[in-house]
Amino acid sequence: MEERTTLKKTLKPHWVWAIALGSSIGWGAFVQPTTWMSTAGPLGVILGFSIGALLMMLIAVSYGFLIKSFPVSGGEFAYSYISLGRTHAFISGWFLTLGYLCIVALNASAFALMVKFVFPAVLENVHMYTIAGWDVYLMEVIIASAILGIFGYFNIKGTGLSGRMQFVFCSVMVIGVITITFMVGAQPGSGLSNVAPLFPTDTTAFAAIISIVAIAPWAYVGFDNVPQAAEEFHFSSRKAFMLIILAIFFAALLYSMMIIATSMIEPWQQLVSQEATWGTGAAIQGLLGNMGLVILVTALTMGIFTGLNGFIISSSRLLFAMSRAKIIPGAFSKLHPKYKTPYIGIIFTVVVAAIAPWFGRQALTWVVDMSSIGVTIAYFYTCFTAFTLFKWKKDKDFDTKKHVVAPWKKTIAGLGMLASVTFLGLLLIPGSPAALGIESLIALVIWIALGVAFYLANRTELNNIPKEELNYLILGSKKIEAKNRT
Repeated sequence: MEERTTLKKTLKPHWVWAIALGSSIGWGAFVQPTTWMSTAGPLGVILGFSIGALLMMLIAVSYGFLIKSFPVSGGEFAYSYISLGRTHAFISGWFLTLGYLCIVALNASAFALMVKFVFPAVLENVHMYTIAGWDVYLMEVIIASAILGIFGYFNIKGTGLSGRMQFVFCSVMVIGVITITFMVGAQPGSGLSNVAPLFPTDTTAFAAIISIVAIAPWAYVGFDNVPQAAEEFHFSSRKAFMLIILAIFFAALLYSMMIIATSMIEPWQQLVSQEATWGTGAAIQGLLGNMGLVILVTALTMGIFTGLNGFIISSSRLLFAMSRAKIIPGAFSKLHPKYKTPYIGIIFTVVVAAIAPWFGRQALTWVVDMSSIGVTIAYFYTCFTAFTLFKWKKDKDFDTKKHVVAPWKKTIAGLGMLASVTFLGLLLIPGSPAALGIESLIALVIWIALGVAFYLANRTELNNIPKEELNYLILGSKKIEAKNRT
């Protein structure tokens, strides 16, 4: 049996917290407030995100237990293998890979959009073509590709550098959001009186709240980057659960603060009715002038940077883990001779993400919307695995090395499974407030078809790997009893 490649333990607790929080708070918190308020009203958005955060915390219980028990790269890929075997591990890894790659691409595209708002004359140069109503400019593609290249380089240089940068970016972002909120509140004419009415008048409060709860998997995706980096913790993996909970709590707080800050500027119904490329940016600039815009743009930039950095880390570690298990080509598990990072996975992530801006942002959002399915499936696998390992009480199948008697945790894992299925239904059931559009469904079918073809082409080789060897390659132990289902 060949030696198992492992990653260096360099990540500190506050860096991991920053990876989780910074990946959860991306461009949406700064760009989407007016869009969300038009759907649910200020209080509807805040309550929707708060309920979504509580549901994510239910799911996080399962993550915390599994990270503590199996601190290996791959996260949900490894957890799916533990409970359901190699085929389900492939399914989980396949969907997650797409989700992470798409979010990296979307963050790069968001950075180009921000430049377009601040310096439109710079970006709108060399018009190439139009896709799905979106004008694609060469400068937009160059800027998105350049920022991807820069973060790819930093990630190759070492996980320690990536983690340190993530914490700095995250701290600046948090300070920026707090500063904007207090500056808006201190201005004459602005205030909580502009927040009324709390909900839209053309829908019920329940429907308004549910429309926001439905996007919780998208809003909080990022806390699940923590298990991808678990192998690199330079601290006890027992701390992971609290770091995830703190990240989700602060993410909900920052989302709410941006909604409050935006809605206090002027009556929110008047604000959302205005046609602006970036409603929040225009409103902040109108009230606080260029200084306010600079602070907002800085916070937005940090949100984009933390998303780029966090998801490049997680996607390259997922590719590393799948490669180490011989599910995808072995090149992805090679480490850089000097920096000891999975550099092939990092380069692959950057190159694939750099293709996306050529197709325009509208086409990219179809794929990203579809990738929410993959993230939700990964949540379900994680909760299901924890559910199988937790026991109501000792029985004939109880194994002290494998199971834990924890009735309340088993209940929470079950609720996490239910929450995951609910999110999946909200994405797939026609008429749901978060139902995928036809373009996203087509993209989903294409990705599933590609996955089936890839799996069938490699099924024989995958199934021929002895169970003990696969246990060792994925989990670092030959003795883990994972079901050998195909």
